[in-house]
Amino acid sequence: MADEQTMTDLKDLAGAVEGTVATPISDAPLREKIVDKQGRAYATGRRKDAVARVWLKPGTGKITVNGRDQEVYFARPTLRLVINQPFGLTDRVGSYDIVATVKGGGLSGQAGAVLHGIAQALTRFEPTLRSAVKSAGFLTRDSRAVERKKYGKAKARRSFQFSKR
Repeated sequence: MADEQTMTDLKDLAGAVEGTVATPISDAPLREKIVDKQGRAYATGRRKDAVARVWLKPGTGKITVNGRDQEVYFARPTLRLVINQPFGLTDRVGSYDIVATVKGGGLSGQAGAVLHGIAQALTRFEPTLRSAVKSAGFLTRDSRAVERKKYGKAKARRSFQFSKR
């Protein structure tokens, strides 16, 4: 082993690495803040057949869906948990007001659409949060939908009951 290195060689090498100047990582976001004249960020969220239009603005944490409070519109606590996930992830609970209008689909799909819209609007209002929200998967539209019914079948894949006689 002719290429053995001694401890002093490694110390010299470490000193040379420490002496080099690393390129600083800029704190400037890759994207710009996108807000309207009223200071709100707008985004559209989709899930199954539901489409949610979401406006986000700084406030006290009030969420209004189709003109009603979130506790009234989404009566199930699990649906309210789904909607508030982006705020819990980014430590922004109670710092933004949400106004959303939702059409189509059922309550579960509508909650998913509002979640998607809130995540999109949050990244438009604070672009620095995009990496955290994206890594959690909230910016990706969940493309799963109900499979269509086929002819000659009872449902999408279920056959009619077989009768031997």
